[in-house]
Parts: sequence; structure tokens; C-alpha cells
Amino acid sequence: MKILSWNTQWCCGLDGLVSPQRILERARSLADADVLCLQEIAVNYPGLQGCPGDQLAQLQKLLPGWQLFFGAAVDEFTTTGRQRFGNLIATRLPALQVQHYPLPYPADAGVRSMPRMCSVVTVMDARLGAVRVMTTHLEYYSKRQRMAQALALRSLHLAACNLADAPPQESRDGSPFQTKVRTHQAVLCGDFNLEPHEPEYAALTARWATGEEGALQPGQWHDSWRLLHPDQPQPATFKLFDRRYGPEPVACDFMLVSDSLQSRVRDWQTDAQTQASDHQPVVLTLG
Repeated sequence: MKILSWNTQWCCGLDGLVSPQRILERARSLADADVLCLQEIAVNYPGLQGCPGDQLAQLQKLLPGWQLFFGAAVDEFTTTGRQRFGNLIATRLPALQVQHYPLPYPADAGVRSMPRMCSVVTVMDARLGAVRVMTTHLEYYSKRQRMAQALALRSLHLAACNLADAPPQESRDGSPFQTKVRTHQAVLCGDFNLEPHEPEYAALTARWATGEEGALQPGQWHDSWRLLHPDQPQPATFKLFDRRYGPEPVACDFMLVSDSLQSRVRDWQTDAQTQASDHQPVVLTLG
């Protein structure tokens, strides 16, 4: 199972050209992915560089036979009309369930920011079984908001694991109460806008204690790069070519896996050459 994650910068390359087609062509040249997780997909933003239109419709047309699930972190009506901006999960695997979770947005006066969210699609892989694929894009400017969002992502996974261990009453009545597919297996990917040495990363990937006795529970997020290369820093995925946001390239796009998928991590790749976005795509292979 191959999952590709890419902050596309609304499919705007460093040459200023907006092209969902170029994004997909470059993604396919890197990997024959089963799931695409694309951050910063825009619908009706003429004010952005390159004047992106309805990228959701454009991507659907370019991916015949795939299912596309769009989670709009921003969904508002302005003088331009309805505008949406968020994350897209596209898959050619059978999709079992779709969930969208708004992430915390605590007040941080005077700091530039926007709402953030996590989109989740549970897919069925022939070899792995059910896997929750989660993609997100955390706040860039507000450290306070970014920490709250990192903690929420950890809590989302713990809650899903608890439901898998203690599911609701079984129901096969065809109503919304009908039994859902529950799994501990999960991948969390996206642009986290933080680096591995920062406290938000430590908070996100730390083990946690719950319950009155503070017992440790399974569900820790593991960085797939570190599982494969424990003694090497992850290759940079941001600011390789565009230094508007800082002088040095950094690693901030991660592929995290659940405890249950640690032994399934086979490969991790990035495309360090493309300039189709201001970020580099990352591919995780599970086997």
C-alpha cells in the first residue's frame, strides 16, 4: 500500500503556474500510489497567485475511477461567492468511512491564522485490512494553535483505538447506528508546520497516560522515517528552492504510523527536485 502526501500550495508551482494536472503527473512519476493526500486545495480563490478555480472538480476529472473526499478547513461566503480551502484524500481502494474533524483554534490575538482540520478516510487494503488514512495541515504562524492541534491529533487516534477496543452495541439494522469498521491501524500525514526538534512534535509523538491510575495506553504515533532511519535526519521537504519563509530547508511534512503498523513500514521516499509546489511530496510504502 502506497500513500503519497503533498502540500500542493493550491497546485501553484514556483513558476507561478497553477496546474492540478502537473501535480498529479509529478506524483505519479514518484509512485503508483493507492492513496493521495493533498493539502492546500482551493475552490474559487481568484485572489491567490495563479487564480485557482474549482480544483476539486478539476482533480475529480483528472482521476477517473478514484473516490475523492474533500475536507474544507475554510468554508465561507464572500463577495466572490462560496470559497473553500482544505485537504483532499483521493483513493482507488474501497472506502469504508469518511470523517472530518475541525482542529482546535484557540484565540491568539494579532497573530495571522486560519482554521485547520483533519480529514480521515478508512480504506480497505487487500493485504493490510482496514486502515485509517488521516491528513492534516497545521497552523503555520501561531505556535499556540499548532500545539493545541498537535495534541488533538494524538487524542483523535487514542479515541479511535478505544472505540476499536470497546465498540458500541452491534447493529445491523441499516440505520446510522449500524456497526462501523473499527481499526487500530492508522497513518497520519501532511504538513505539520513544525520540525522534529520542536515541542509540538514531542507532544504529538509521545506516549500518553490515561485513566485514574495513569496507565500507559497503546496508540503512540511513530515517525515512519525514524523507524527506517533512526540515526539520520529526515530529508527536507520545505524551503528547498523558495526561501521566502526562511533561509534553511526544513523537514515538516511527516508520515506517522500507529503502533500496529510499525512493522509494516517498508519504504519512505521524497521528490527533492520538483518545483510544482513550495513543498516536496512524500511517499510511504506499507507491506
